[in-house]
Amino acid sequence: MGLFDKLKRMVSDDTNDTSGIEIFAPLSGEIVAIEDVPDVVFAEKIVGDGIAIKPSGNKMVAPCDGTIGKIFETNHAFSIESDSGLELFVHFGIDTVELKGEGFTRIAQEGQQVKKGDTVIEFDLALLEAKAKSTLTPVVISNMDEVKELSKLSGAVTLAQDVVLRVKK
Repeated sequence: MGLFDKLKRMVSDDTNDTSGIEIFAPLSGEIVAIEDVPDVVFAEKIVGDGIAIKPSGNKMVAPCDGTIGKIFETNHAFSIESDSGLELFVHFGIDTVELKGEGFTRIAQEGQQVKKGDTVIEFDLALLEAKAKSTLTPVVISNMDEVKELSKLSGAVTLAQDVVLRVKK
């Protein structure tokens, strides 16, 4: 068996492998390609790879079981380390830091253990749609060096119910 056969098997024969890690939607909305986010830091995957969500709800929840890392002072973004060791970054909108916290309410605290679906931040979508450059919300894995395979899903998603990323470490 040649190298390419081995690589092909690593990539494709895993369809029945259930060892993948599922990352759920941290907010409701429609999945958008990360490359379509109007911010070079996300579009060029400088902070990590993943997807973005055009939001339709009013809260951001934990996309997996884990520990809240950083919640930005302005409450527009947070990081979480999953129990499986993935570091995720959820950033509401583009240039939302400039709103200095307007439209966001912190619910969870840094260092808090959370379960998938626990509310981290609530937001006022109508206010943010009026004031933010974009409400597209990137959901990225910041420790991509530990990821062997990343599957990105698409379509409409409901927070804490629908998978947005499948990861193999």
